[in-house]
Amino acid sequence: MNWAPGTQCVAKCDNRKAKPGELLYHKGDILTIVDTSTRKGFYAARHNTTEEEGLINSSNVREREALRVDPGLSLMPWFHGKISGPTAVGKLQPPQDGLFLVRESIRHPGDYVLCVSFSKEVFHYRVIYQDNKLTIDNQQYFYNLIDMIEFYSKTKGSLVTTLVTPRKKQGAKSAEQELSKTGWLLDITKLILGENIGEGEFGAVYRGEYMGQMVAVKTIKCDVTAQAFMQETAVMTKLQHKNLVRLLGVILHKGLHIVTELMTKGNLVNFLRTRGRSVVGPAQLLRFSLDVCEGMEYLESKKLVHRDLAARNVLISDDSVAKVSDFGLAKMDSKETDKAKLPVKWTAPEALKKEKFSTKSDVWSYGVLLWEIFAYGRQPYPKMSLKEVKEKVEAGYRMEAPEDCPPGAYAIMKLCWEQEPRKRPGFSKLREKLEQELSKTSPSSAAGSQEAAKTGLRS
Repeated sequence: MNWAPGTQCVAKCDNRKAKPGELLYHKGDILTIVDTSTRKGFYAARHNTTEEEGLINSSNVREREALRVDPGLSLMPWFHGKISGPTAVGKLQPPQDGLFLVRESIRHPGDYVLCVSFSKEVFHYRVIYQDNKLTIDNQQYFYNLIDMIEFYSKTKGSLVTTLVTPRKKQGAKSAEQELSKTGWLLDITKLILGENIGEGEFGAVYRGEYMGQMVAVKTIKCDVTAQAFMQETAVMTKLQHKNLVRLLGVILHKGLHIVTELMTKGNLVNFLRTRGRSVVGPAQLLRFSLDVCEGMEYLESKKLVHRDLAARNVLISDDSVAKVSDFGLAKMDSKETDKAKLPVKWTAPEALKKEKFSTKSDVWSYGVLLWEIFAYGRQPYPKMSLKEVKEKVEAGYRMEAPEDCPPGAYAIMKLCWEQEPRKRPGFSKLREKLEQELSKTSPSSAAGSQEAAKTGLRS
């Protein structure tokens, strides 16, 4: 085995009695290779949660695999969609106590039916949807089907028996099993949930602590959304870069919880708006621009299109590094879009018009993000309605440079806003141009700017 530094591994067994210089770990712990060791068969590694470093025996760990992006991967493998009662009975043969499935009710559209085998009979429980909650008996209420199945797998409640064995829909694979097998499933009992730090379109985001590490937890309670996010999470398991917000794992409990590293300084828009010119100088702005560009260059190398690149989706770490977030929503293909939800001011003309999303449409958005950075978080196209923006941009209008914006930075923005996608540079070219710009700012101003950004954070 020849693992490069940065490779993540899962411990196959405990190493509780570590010898001097060795790392202490338990089965299932995630460890990151730091270096090869002089000792044959050993690696120097860092524990992902305790952050301690030491030697590990390569035979005691396996590489943490990325999840396969598989349309069959399901958080609800027991959900069979719209099938009739007799069909459900047929699927629950031969009889087995606690064998179950959930189907959509044909007689009562919008409701579900839980079908359970017990004493050679199949019992059908209507699941009523009311006030955004689900219930079978008007006593126990659930956020979603995942929550309900979790509950009745532990307690029989009003059912004839507890749920024991799910009858999987043909072709469905249990996301829980796959996550567990590949080492991405985290343990809810080790999570301490803290304050709410944001409301997303899909659910709330909380500050938390997982085995001593500060984390952000995105909770998704809607079944359908959680299922969609499962596919996105599979994409995130493949990506590792210093300028992308890192996925730490997933917790399945009353829905889906996506656990990422905590970015203590919030998003880039608020960061710039609350600090302003006195704290953040041009060199720091260029550094943020470069950080985002490097993250996007990496996504480009993986043939991933972000589709919603904007300063609100860039987060700032404790040591003032900008990282791209919500890239899990990136699509490998670019077919489905909801036009009503497109962020008009950031979306390239061809994507608005013909729904053509590509790395080159991300480059356009990146140009708008640069404008936001050098305008210290101002809203782009100030005082213009979305309709005006659409029409004027299509006709060739481009924003003026923000106040005090270095001419070189504005020149880069304009390159990103070429009407024809093929004329826009790729992210590697943009990175070279930004590096040249940064080299023009004197080293002292660059260092001073970073220091100011750090101190400004804590004020």
